[in-house]
Amino acid sequence: MASTALNHVFGVARSISGKAWRWRGGNMKLGGTALGDGEAIVRQLLIARGVAEDDLARNIAPTLREFLPDPSEFNDMDAAADRLAQAVLGHEKITIYGDYDVDGATSSALMIRLLRELGVAADYYIPDRLLEGYGPTGEALVRLAEQGCSLIVTVDCGAMAHDALKQARDAGVDVIVVDHHKCAPDLPEAAALVNPNRLDENDLAAAHGHLAAVGVAFLLAIALVRVLRKQGYFADRAEPNLMALLDLVALGTVADVAALHGLNRAFVAQGLKVMARRDNIGMAALIDASRLKRAPACSDLGFALGPRINAGGRVGESTLGVRLLTTDDPDEARAIAAQLSALNEDRRAIEAEVQAAAEEQLAAQHNRAVHIVAGRGWHPGVIGIVAGRIKEKTGKPSLVIALDAESGQGKGSGRSIAGVDLGAAIIRAREDGLLVAGGGHAMAAGLTISADRLEDFSAWLDSHLETAVARASASQEMLLDLALSPGGVTADLVSSLDGGGPYGMGWPGPRLAVGPVRLVKCDMVGTGHVRMIASGDDGRSFKAIAFRSADSEMGQTLLNAARGRRLWLAGRAKIDDWGSSPAAELHVEDAAFAD
Repeated sequence: MASTALNHVFGVARSISGKAWRWRGGNMKLGGTALGDGEAIVRQLLIARGVAEDDLARNIAPTLREFLPDPSEFNDMDAAADRLAQAVLGHEKITIYGDYDVDGATSSALMIRLLRELGVAADYYIPDRLLEGYGPTGEALVRLAEQGCSLIVTVDCGAMAHDALKQARDAGVDVIVVDHHKCAPDLPEAAALVNPNRLDENDLAAAHGHLAAVGVAFLLAIALVRVLRKQGYFADRAEPNLMALLDLVALGTVADVAALHGLNRAFVAQGLKVMARRDNIGMAALIDASRLKRAPACSDLGFALGPRINAGGRVGESTLGVRLLTTDDPDEARAIAAQLSALNEDRRAIEAEVQAAAEEQLAAQHNRAVHIVAGRGWHPGVIGIVAGRIKEKTGKPSLVIALDAESGQGKGSGRSIAGVDLGAAIIRAREDGLLVAGGGHAMAAGLTISADRLEDFSAWLDSHLETAVARASASQEMLLDLALSPGGVTADLVSSLDGGGPYGMGWPGPRLAVGPVRLVKCDMVGTGHVRMIASGDDGRSFKAIAFRSADSEMGQTLLNAARGRRLWLAGRAKIDDWGSSPAAELHVEDAAFAD
């Protein structure tokens, strides 16, 4: 389990879960209860995440002033802003066509609220996940044109909708695409296509390829207001308060698992401040429905607020998220938020059923580089979540496909591991004729496939990603930021570590190695969580929990083989505020025997 190798934290070369423990950046061994210089800890955390020493100041407290690029740097941004300004000035009928997930809902809400402040009552169209699927369809775009719409703005979709956008152009309606998904070399016909992941972007714009669609929409909002300002539109009316829209940007960015570095960190840091003011009636109702008794933290956006918005698109009515985030009626907001919470509970039950069925297929796939499971009757609204669960459990890219007996096709959603670009592979498979449709990011992708091509696609994907998966799996590491004895796990430490946030994808929360400890209590609670009380040689103890780990090798070892033995524990320190005063607890992600 352990070695004395100097480059391994606590000498752990192979943990219980098979990982080598290494420093993310410098060696921060805090020792016992002495916290040390909190500012120095934050500086080290930022350096370990790739921030240069001469760039620390703006990253410690990220603001838009420091990170916001000129929107005109992005291809087609000026064309998009000019066309939107023309529509505003001409009182045209505008429709926002959004995706059914959180990024789509927040992007749509941002554009609708902005246009409302500009005096335009824009319509919205959110496709039904089950009946229409992802992205704009030609039928829907043409129907909007027939209803008198002269400008459609697609948000979080459209970058690969070649046929649909051609039909829209033939029908005489202009389409502006605001997206962040991977693009093909040939772009669809559009009045403007704003996407930092266009292959023809300049270096500055391409450096913002990590933005969620709602972040791109915010840049378009800036560009639009700038055009209208130059045209004298605000001579007799107030300019919209763009900063007030940052709560939407923060929610969409975190829920879409966009990398939280650079501009995204500034978006989320400032957006959380806006969210705390509760100015958006729908957002406030969502916070209340999530039973939060305090201002939301970054993690709440991904684990409490986001899943509720997503539930509407997954298992309910796809428009609920947009309706909630754009309403000014408190009663309507409370009713929609309550409905979304109920749908979220339904989603959890459906997810559990699909998860169980999917895992039954995994036993026969232990030699595969990519796990692909498929089943008839699986709800397409939860397959992405299940794919993420399988990926976390197996450490391999995973695809979950819901097959439809009537159409003979399957809708699939995949999640990948660091170092394996699943989105690019899906696009390549589509180009090779294995898929009906497909695309996505490096870490997440979606597809449509004919059921009779499933085996061919599985073999193709395995052969194309085998080397990348093997390389990524061989270098499995647990990257740690600091090491300390049990007495150092305190609320003051958590407060100091929070100074390096907000944390999320691409900007990981600090991970601690704590020990040596003995488990004085260890049992299972909830749905497969392992709960512990750990005590150290310094006589201090702390609470710990390993979520959804009871069936894993680490969870079983902690429950059955660790009693009385000395351990190192690795995880993230969080505040447990259930007691009379806040205390720190460790959310355990890995463990190793100390002797």
